[in-house]
Amino acid sequence: MSKTRQKLYEIIFEADTPTGKLFDVILLFVILLSVALVMLESVPFIRQDYRTHLHILEWIITGIFTVEYFLRILIVRKPFQYIFSFYGIIDFLSVIPTYIGLFLVGSHSLVVIRILRMLRIFRILKLSRYTQAGRSLVRALWASREKISVFIFFVIVLVIVIGTVMYLIEGEANGFTSIPRGIYWAIVTLTTVGYGDISPQTSLGQFMASIVMIMGYAIIAVPTGIVTAEIINPSRRDNTQVCPQCLWHHHDDDAVYCKKCGAKINPPA
Repeated sequence: MSKTRQKLYEIIFEADTPTGKLFDVILLFVILLSVALVMLESVPFIRQDYRTHLHILEWIITGIFTVEYFLRILIVRKPFQYIFSFYGIIDFLSVIPTYIGLFLVGSHSLVVIRILRMLRIFRILKLSRYTQAGRSLVRALWASREKISVFIFFVIVLVIVIGTVMYLIEGEANGFTSIPRGIYWAIVTLTTVGYGDISPQTSLGQFMASIVMIMGYAIIAVPTGIVTAEIINPSRRDNTQVCPQCLWHHHDDDAVYCKKCGAKINPPA
């Protein structure tokens, strides 16, 4: 990389330098401001009275994110890898609706424009990139993916069994007209939502419902405990360095070279 490109890379992709931290703070502010503007624009009287001001601020914010998006493409060694990555897609969705509005004009397309402009809310997904807490949460969720997947599979099997049993106990006369209807009741009851649109009428069904309700409180605690254990796991890395070659970012704190491609990474400041 040239010195200018290397400096931009450190500012935009890394968070261990003073300029990188300043860049993150500015982006955080702009993201929160943009999400607030999207919300305010949905309020009829604000949209009517401050339409011009909202549009000016929106174009300023869109310009900032557009510059950031193209800078990221220009300074990485593998731009297509960034473009089609999760954050690359989010960055694209956060700016494109405003530009689409310039070309889709006419009364019939106004509804489409409104829907597309709501995609600007995707900017809030950029928050985790600029906060250490967000990175820790994403890291914990990813590390817990296998346990959570097994837990979700277990819950799916459980609600299928409970829904089928309730269908056999209550029957169509009490509102359980099918097994899918019974599964719907099991999901609503197990998650402690309890809409009340369908409920067991027999004594055996009510006893079964009581057991499901109690199980719901225990099941809710399981994913929370899994993710919490990963968050407090001392083996997790705090290194925020990004490899300039392959964009890999799961490095050890004392790493000098990328363990994925072997390229040299910048040491934390």
